[in-house]
Amino acid sequence: MSAKSGKLLFWAPRILSVIFIAFLSLFALDVFNEHLGFWPTIFGLGMHLIPSIALIAVLILAWRREWIGSMLFAAAGLFHVIWAAFVPRPWSFSQRYISILTIAGPAFIIAILFLFNWKKHDELRTLVH
Repeated sequence: MSAKSGKLLFWAPRILSVIFIAFLSLFALDVFNEHLGFWPTIFGLGMHLIPSIALIAVLILAWRREWIGSMLFAAAGLFHVIWAAFVPRPWSFSQRYISILTIAGPAFIIAILFLFNWKKHDELRTLVH
């Protein structure tokens, strides 16, 4: 593996995780459309940010222990698939499918990249450091 591809493989899941968490955090902004008071808005914002905070914790754990990132990002993706597919709500099939693709899809991609990182752990460490 070349140094350039090794660095790309090392940094890709970490950078994509940050982008993915920022994307998920954008959904928390809908709490401001509800025109609540100050404290209910802060509480709602905190509730909406729980998934992002959980994924930040996962990323911190996965930074040096890639297998943890692989398992937990895959679990997060699977959780979203189950939640989007089976929780009763007035969504059409296409809405559920798009939700699964846009939320669980990136989580699974990040999980696979962390898995590759774990498999090539020693080789990547010598290339990056």
